[in-house]
Amino acid sequence: MRHVPGVSLQRKLLLWLLLPQLVLWLSGGFLAWRIALQNGEKGIDQTLTQSVRALARQIKPIGDGLLVDFPKAAQDILEQDPADRITYMVSSPPGRFLLGNAQLPPPPPVEVRVGDPYLYHARVDDRAVRVALLDVDYGTPQTRQTLRVQVAQSLTVRERIAQELLEQMVFPMGLMGLALSAVVYAGVLRGLQPLKRLEAQIERAGARPQAGTTPLPPIELTSAPQEVHSLASTINRLLETVARGQQKEKRFLNDAAHQLRTPLAGLIGQTELALHESHEPAVQERLQKVLSAAQRSAHLVHQLLQLARSESTVDMQSLDLAALAREVAREWAARALTLGMDLGYEGEDSLPVQGHPLLLREALNNLIDNALHYAGPGATVTVRVGHEEPGRWALLVVEDDGPGVPAEHLADLFARFWRGSDKAGGCGLGLSIVEEIALRHGGRTVAEGVVPKGLRVGMRVPAG
Repeated sequence: MRHVPGVSLQRKLLLWLLLPQLVLWLSGGFLAWRIALQNGEKGIDQTLTQSVRALARQIKPIGDGLLVDFPKAAQDILEQDPADRITYMVSSPPGRFLLGNAQLPPPPPVEVRVGDPYLYHARVDDRAVRVALLDVDYGTPQTRQTLRVQVAQSLTVRERIAQELLEQMVFPMGLMGLALSAVVYAGVLRGLQPLKRLEAQIERAGARPQAGTTPLPPIELTSAPQEVHSLASTINRLLETVARGQQKEKRFLNDAAHQLRTPLAGLIGQTELALHESHEPAVQERLQKVLSAAQRSAHLVHQLLQLARSESTVDMQSLDLAALAREVAREWAARALTLGMDLGYEGEDSLPVQGHPLLLREALNNLIDNALHYAGPGATVTVRVGHEEPGRWALLVVEDDGPGVPAEHLADLFARFWRGSDKAGGCGLGLSIVEEIALRHGGRTVAEGVVPKGLRVGMRVPAG
């Protein structure tokens, strides 16, 4: 099952650090707006309370009547700002209009105590206003009456002041938010640097030419948080476990192959001797089957030994890949003639590479053996050495014009114990060994069909 990577740790950290910051920034702006409105309302309440008391003092009882000493100049001052007009109304008894603006609404149905100002919200001409109300007593004890004075002020100025305050706060708050975001981003990047170094170390170790077959070195971090050190230690323990398992597998494979070579060689020798001494057709037929089986087993043991050697640690050296390929091709020429095939070499006269001559020779032996085995009598087999991306890669392939392999099975050619046909003699390890050797040299294998028919199999390694 293929696992799709999720959101990166860096994005998650930035999300969880910057998103709360944005929420707090918006909440702070809203709270600042509310506080500005409340402070503005407190200022309006103080002004209205002073105004309603001052207006009430200008109303003087005369006998059973009232004298309103409210100069025209004072009224003009109250009503000079159309956007923030202060209007008033005098009524006695409460609700019976005497003077001022008759549109002022009455207070909500609550108990209003005489002498104590009462403040409430209302609407006048579709505008929100704040109203201060004050009830005072006048008249004689026998004819006691109540006078109500109301003063109202628009809330437009309060909202304008709050908006101006918020606008003045938005710019510095925005700068602070950007600065904090930059600090958080830089902190996240710096905090994730140990993980980046850990990733780089693992990539460098995996990119080494021999990384596919030799144990990876332990990860070393000189300075990193405790969590990253714990992760590196856990990976190192895993690498040690994998390395021990690989060593055990190699030792078992090597030991088993060595232990099998001697009895198989004896079995082949005894079977061949019995074939020469026996003259009965039925016995010879059975002995021939035993000999074929023993030879296949011996070939398998040889391939297992080569596989174990290809996965061991070896030193690279400078060599001429073209000269090595021509030499190996000459060694196989007699075998090709015996099988009725044409084996030749085409390519560069000289191509230097860094490699191990024995391993490269074994890889080419397996490629030629595979071609001779499956191409069939009358086929033409060609060993080619050339450049791929000149100056970077050296290409070593064996091409034949035999039946080839279906395109959907080309990727299976280098799988262990996979065989393209049921033809006797193969064990399915030859091309797997080629792949191991290619990986050891920092290269990769190549497999493709040939038009109109045939197969081209080989490997490319870094040019030296």
